[in-house]
Amino acid sequence: MKTIDNYNFNGKKAIVRVDFNVPLDKATFQVTDDTRIRGALPTIKKIIGDGGAAILMSHLGRPNGKPQDKFSLKHVVPTIEKDLGLKIKFAPDCVGDEAKKLAAELKPGEVLLLENLRFYEEEEGKPYSLGENATDEEKKAAKAKVKESQKEFVNKLASLADCYVNDAFGTAHRAHASTALIAAHFPGNSMFGYLIESELKAMDKVLKAADKPFTAIMGGAKVSDKILIIENLLEKVNNLIIGGGMTYTFIKAQGGSIGKSICEEDKLDLAKEILTKAKAKGVNVYLPVDAINADAFDANANTNISKVNETPDGWMGLDIGPETVKLFSDVIAKSKTILWNGPMGVFEMEKFAHGTSAIAKAIADATAKGAYSLVGGGDSVAAVNKNKLADKISYVSTGGGAMLEYMEGKELPGIKAIRE
Repeated sequence: MKTIDNYNFNGKKAIVRVDFNVPLDKATFQVTDDTRIRGALPTIKKIIGDGGAAILMSHLGRPNGKPQDKFSLKHVVPTIEKDLGLKIKFAPDCVGDEAKKLAAELKPGEVLLLENLRFYEEEEGKPYSLGENATDEEKKAAKAKVKESQKEFVNKLASLADCYVNDAFGTAHRAHASTALIAAHFPGNSMFGYLIESELKAMDKVLKAADKPFTAIMGGAKVSDKILIIENLLEKVNNLIIGGGMTYTFIKAQGGSIGKSICEEDKLDLAKEILTKAKAKGVNVYLPVDAINADAFDANANTNISKVNETPDGWMGLDIGPETVKLFSDVIAKSKTILWNGPMGVFEMEKFAHGTSAIAKAIADATAKGAYSLVGGGDSVAAVNKNKLADKISYVSTGGGAMLEYMEGKELPGIKAIRE
């Protein structure tokens, strides 16, 4: 693995792809969660500690190629300065004369943050300026034009520095200019930062060197979102726990009554197939046995508890019930390796957050007794943070989509670009 560990940045300017796509308060534009910024600090500190200068580039939100104040990275500067303990410079553009001048004047030990990469459609390689009624021919021509100007965009970014560091695991699954194309401009001088290195080590430990019993916990609304990771994990795990909305596709596939619960009717055969494959491979599949139901998808809905396959008509399952919490917690307690992706219920509503929080606590307890735990995906990470358990989990991943694709066995463009 080409990492910054054995690279000396003394006298070098490093352009670093970070993931500062952080949540901002809508009124004040203040950063409300600086986890991703803190994740990049060791890499930035290594560069400037060596006597190098760091030029940071990131996206924020989805401006679709149009500069907009609410997506400006200038809002992130105060938090970076507070976390880094250093004043930094800010370029009001990521390419262009001002960025070039600030990068040229950057001294060893200094940090420059470039404006949002996605203010340019060349970053993602998508012609956002195209009208809705464009013909296929026009779309094709526009895409080719953006791809052509993308080369110039990458050239301008690369011209600011002597070497390239990718430390944005959250965007490593995107074939964008700043993740997959720029590395080629720095042969022998492209590498991974500490964050990506630790992400890959954590995932490789789970995928390639897991202590048994290995339990994977998959939640979320849809089987279709998790099918590839489930199929890949069936080759590796001893136990597969399924929770969240996708539970009901499995329950209906087995002939259960699910009331108004979410269900992918076109995935019933797929659900049966997964259960058959798991049985053939000797994998224990654990589905919820009871559920907390609601009479509406509403934070203030009326609730009741029923067996998961006996959901009353007009009701929908929105969280796992107490018997299921005990069942899942017992399986987790006996595990040596635990992977968790996806909530057990509608975690954003307090009434239906208990199951997800209980699983987070069970994983923390198992970790305290020596298990290795890896948690990734928005709601799973949110549950860990909400319950103040992040330091009690072996590794909390910063990349939801990137983690899923890596676990599915896919090659991530941002990783491939440096490994090659």
